Amino acid sequence: LLLLITPVGLAAGYLKWSAGYVFTLNFLSLVPLALVLGDVTEDLALRYGSVIGGLINATFGNIVEIILSIAALLNGLYGVVAASLLGSILSNLLLVMGCSFFFGGLWNKTQRFNATGNQASGSLLFLAALGFLIPTGAGLLFGGGALVLGISRGTAVVLLLCYACYLGFQLYTHTDLFEVCVCEIGSDGLPADAEEPMLSLVASVGLLTVITLVVAVASEFLTSSLEEFSKTSGLGEAFLGTIVLPIAGNACEHMTAVIVATKNKMDLSMGVAVGSSIQVALFAVPFAVVVGWATGHPFTLFFDPFSALALMLSVAQANFVTAGATSHWLLGVQLIALYVLISIAYFFK
Repeated sequence: LLLLITPVGLAAGYLKWSAGYVFTLNFLSLVPLALVLGDVTEDLALRYGSVIGGLINATFGNIVEIILSIAALLNGLYGVVAASLLGSILSNLLLVMGCSFFFGGLWNKTQRFNATGNQASGSLLFLAALGFLIPTGAGLLFGGGALVLGISRGTAVVLLLCYACYLGFQLYTHTDLFEVCVCEIGSDGLPADAEEPMLSLVASVGLLTVITLVVAVASEFLTSSLEEFSKTSGLGEAFLGTIVLPIAGNACEHMTAVIVATKNKMDLSMGVAVGSSIQVALFAVPFAVVVGWATGHPFTLFFDPFSALALMLSVAQANFVTAGATSHWLLGVQLIALYVLISIAYFFK
């Protein structure tokens, strides 16, 4: 029944209804699409394993944000690009992972995930945060202009190379660190709780493609109505761009990570939540810098000091709560609480 909201939201955008209706309906239309995407991703994980399944979900979930950020970049909306991408990292790292820990902990008292893979992911996120902090600090200390632009472009190239190394580490050299470990073996030598994929490969890829296209259109209507909705609702553009829009854009990853966490598949859940954060931080953001470099748009990694501080503290807190490679509902509460604190700050900013 929730899928009925989707065509209504798209129709509202095409027929140019008021910004309030367009924004709200398209925001809500992402929820049923996220549920379907979660089922398809879990089905692919059964076929190819949690590593590929999580990577596919993160990629299809972020491709829309990457497209929209490039479109905003080419239109000279550098502030929108920075806010939406930074908000996406915060949303995945705090809200998505926090809800996964919380709801997973309600269904399963204590959950475990791979410690070594988590350590590699956490250190990469910290590296990305430093990569954003260095150009920001240089801009504050030495002034903006060509210096920050040069540092940002060099940093972007390094971060992209690190993401390529991360893919090689995850998919080739150390795949076992990110794969789900099957502990219970039946008398026939097969996993005791083995599940079979319900969809064919063609059907899964087709559904992922269609859902991504629909989400792209709905997201376009969301962003186009942002400015007018901000004026009519009284909510600031910084709050909508950094907090509200990323929640809508990350709805797919959010629902998927929570659903699989309740089924005690924490490696897949972490692959979606943390993997998506890494993909945005190490690929989407530096890719936007490189595209701007190639097209003559001086987009830099200079964020406002509060945003840089919020990102660094979020990465540090996420590393703290995942250090033991175990999770329960209280750790989820801590991550969600930090996200609420940052949201309050942006609300009054």
